[in-house]
Amino acid sequence: MSQNSGNGIFPKERLFEVQSILVSQPKPSNPNSPYFSLAQKYGLKIDFRPFIQVEPVHVKEFRKQKINILDFTAIIFTSRNAVDHFFNMCQQLKIEMPADMKYFCISEQTANYLQKYIVIRKRKIFTGSRTPSDLIEVMKKHKGEKFLYPCSTIRKDDIPKFLSENDYEFKEAILYETVASDLSDLADIKYDIIAFFSPSGINSLFVNFPDFKQNNTRIATFGPTTANAVKEAGLILDVNAPLPEAPSMTGALELYIKKANGIK
Repeated sequence: MSQNSGNGIFPKERLFEVQSILVSQPKPSNPNSPYFSLAQKYGLKIDFRPFIQVEPVHVKEFRKQKINILDFTAIIFTSRNAVDHFFNMCQQLKIEMPADMKYFCISEQTANYLQKYIVIRKRKIFTGSRTPSDLIEVMKKHKGEKFLYPCSTIRKDDIPKFLSENDYEFKEAILYETVASDLSDLADIKYDIIAFFSPSGINSLFVNFPDFKQNNTRIATFGPTTANAVKEAGLILDVNAPLPEAPSMTGALELYIKKANGIK
């Protein structure tokens, strides 16, 4: 299978000129986004369209999980989505979080987002640096807590696996689900490159277009799990970010564009 070798060298048989890119994420709100710079620098058409969307679990469905939120002493948050759906569920259930509840957040950004719902300076909040393994290191000092892990129907295994293997008292609360967006209006629109960021995006592609044929459409991915999803779907992976010399998706795309468009 043709794919980039990881050192910035792309196979010649897949080096076709790039004029258009579809990014399977929402359009950046920051006017200084590197995507806009990339489009301007190389005269590209770059469109944005989320391939997946998040929908809340209905209260009736949540009750079937037989979870009493106030039975727990600590909540684990790995995303803003988790924060939003957790507190929205609490509101629907008319649950007020006790002042001594502990919050374990995957990053400072997620921790700061809590202030949308609670006065964070009065709460016990513990943060990791950025990754699940960072947060696990923090949680190791708090084994006596009863952890609740608000998550989606699709989630990474790192944290639940660690908690289970080390006999922590915890439970997962499925509060939202990731579903395929309706992309039917894109049926007759072709892009030179489609950029994906999760296996769910690849799944959405085939939910919307079961007979999708890649042909000369290049596929770019970020991260190993998404790259594996491309291969498992029988597609050709052309741009496999991050690269040592290009740690971002836009950086990896730029390397490919320079090669494909013959730019020195």
